[in-house]
Amino acid sequence: MAILRGGTRIFGQDIRIGLPRDNTLTRGGILKRASELPGKSIGASESTIGRFMANIGQGEGMARPTRYLVRFNMPNKIVISNGNAGTAIAKQGINDVGGQELARTVGMMCESIEMPARSVTTADSITYGPKRKMPTGYNFPGEVNLSVYGDKFLRQRMFFESWQKMIFDLNSHNMNYYDEYTGSVDIMQLGSFESDNDRDRVTYMVRLYECYPQTIGSYDYSYNSVNEIVKLPITLNYRNWRNLGLDQVNNFSVGKSFGTLPNIKPSPGFGGLFGGILNRLPPELKRAGAQVVNTARRNLPIGRVTGGKVFPPFL
Repeated sequence: MAILRGGTRIFGQDIRIGLPRDNTLTRGGILKRASELPGKSIGASESTIGRFMANIGQGEGMARPTRYLVRFNMPNKIVISNGNAGTAIAKQGINDVGGQELARTVGMMCESIEMPARSVTTADSITYGPKRKMPTGYNFPGEVNLSVYGDKFLRQRMFFESWQKMIFDLNSHNMNYYDEYTGSVDIMQLGSFESDNDRDRVTYMVRLYECYPQTIGSYDYSYNSVNEIVKLPITLNYRNWRNLGLDQVNNFSVGKSFGTLPNIKPSPGFGGLFGGILNRLPPELKRAGAQVVNTARRNLPIGRVTGGKVFPPFL
């Protein structure tokens, strides 16, 4: 039984409210306890799936593994102009291709790549009772595998061959200095922003430091592979990597083509001043208040002019 019950008609709607004696086991009480769980989002539907969808809305969608870009930052200029392959390329007008220009082409042709890992090394520590695993340092796997599409001249393979030749001398077999052949590689997660109508915005980015091609892998030729494309397996070595946004490398930020943090949009129904007040009311009053506000939005003439907003700054 409720302590107080009452009702009236507002804008043609039958509005009824009541104050229950104890709502611990009622639907409102259960929802109130659920709303106090971690991950509660203001304005989300009072359900688990509603909170989940609100969290996705706050993040402006999910990251997709098909939306990425790779950029190779070379230590020096690479020119492909040797042998018959170089002659064939010269006929195409790109005999003298700079390292960075060709590197952008190779990055666009990268069919797949691994996001690098990082781990913390631990050692057992026992003072008294159960042991603890105490961090003693951190390390990186040091290798990342990628696959690159090859054009009919296999310029992409020659790119990595030229880079690898910077490590050693084929005639004297001497090894060159480390700083002469190491570069860096950027791996970027891309996302779309409705406000810009642009699908090529960087939302996350890591940079691999001190990179060089360790292995240029083999691939098979076969008469059965009529409709297949040559994919070049490559293994890069690196020393470490950094999140350019999180670690603030060169003041890098995400949300633009290459650099401000995206504005997190409030979940639908968050409201303004009135919406904030309604979301802090008990479930019974909030439900009744929402009906009044929604009816006013539909029926008041000013709502039709302002697109459903009674007072544009507040609703």
